Amino acid sequence: MTDATSAQRWPGSVAVVLASSTGGVGQHVRSIARGLTAAGTTVLVCGPAATQDQFDFTGVGARFTPVEIPAGPTPADGRAVAALRRALADTPVEVVHAHGLRAGLVAALARPAVPLVVTWHNAVLAGGLRGRLSRLAERIVARSARVALGASADLVERAAALGATDARLAPVAAPVLPAPRRRRAAVRAEFGVAADRPLILSVGRLHPQKRYDVLIDAAARWRTRTPAPAVVIAGSGPAYLQLAARISTARAPVTLLGHRTDVADLLAGADLAVVTSDWEARQLFAQEALHAGVPLVATAVGGLPELVGDAAVLVPPGDVDAVDAAVRELLDDDARRADLGRRGAARAATWPTEADTVAGLADLYAELAPAGADPSTGSR
Repeated sequence: MTDATSAQRWPGSVAVVLASSTGGVGQHVRSIARGLTAAGTTVLVCGPAATQDQFDFTGVGARFTPVEIPAGPTPADGRAVAALRRALADTPVEVVHAHGLRAGLVAALARPAVPLVVTWHNAVLAGGLRGRLSRLAERIVARSARVALGASADLVERAAALGATDARLAPVAAPVLPAPRRRRAAVRAEFGVAADRPLILSVGRLHPQKRYDVLIDAAARWRTRTPAPAVVIAGSGPAYLQLAARISTARAPVTLLGHRTDVADLLAGADLAVVTSDWEARQLFAQEALHAGVPLVATAVGGLPELVGDAAVLVPPGDVDAVDAAVRELLDDDARRADLGRRGAARAATWPTEADTVAGLADLYAELAPAGADPSTGSR
């Protein structure tokens, strides 16, 4: 069944809610908004104005109403709840679908009259007071959602353990990357990387969860190799200054590129992709690397082992020695890298597509809000 067929069976309306995002969640919301609206579903996106500026939800056919939901809890959360209530009153819908714990909490507190779906994209890793507050929010969200969707199996188990009455797996498909616009040599020339020098790439938000400190410390050891690999990290985020200082102190051959929109080009120029996160569900960059046939070293956390299978080299999280050894072995073995590239592309061909994701959501919405629902009251 295609996404279009499914959505045509339920040409209803959904409000999609998200908090501050500069990466995967925002891309996912844009992807499903595009697919649903193209198939005839009315989509209202509610989130911070900055997400509309970055992801252009209206450009793919959705409506947008600003609801300022920051990445962390603040005293302004009450205003976000009130703003979401107003948005839903102004534009009645048949289903509300929140993405992420922060958006899920605001949506739960807004108490929509229609079914609430919440997709869990991330695990709670914080400790201390913030961790306790986040775990309380998890319980509220799990028990408030009609359906809890987990981007990986461990998130489904977490939602169920916290009281979700209906928890299901909903893999997040990476948007298809465009074809590279530049040749491999041109990409490498941007960074001053000669043809015989390895180029190692990582892409993601500069956040402690991504553990780029591990990659930087490993890269510092590679200065003694001939030729020494160049490492580039594409992404922006709150850890930029700390990572820049660490690169300088360690004299590591690492360049922070900031936010990039040419990931396809960067992958075309790379010899190896690396993910060092403490946790991931189905990380978009890991998917992009395998789709592009670039060999991947990744941490064995969250949903990554299930995602990549034997098509990548998996290492323990937080282990500089393991990252160092895995990268060295692959750089010294051209045949192994080529084999991983082939297996990665084959593995990626088995994953759900964006169309599959949209079709699954349309089926779920139809299940929760069948024809004849009154979006102003939630009655059926």
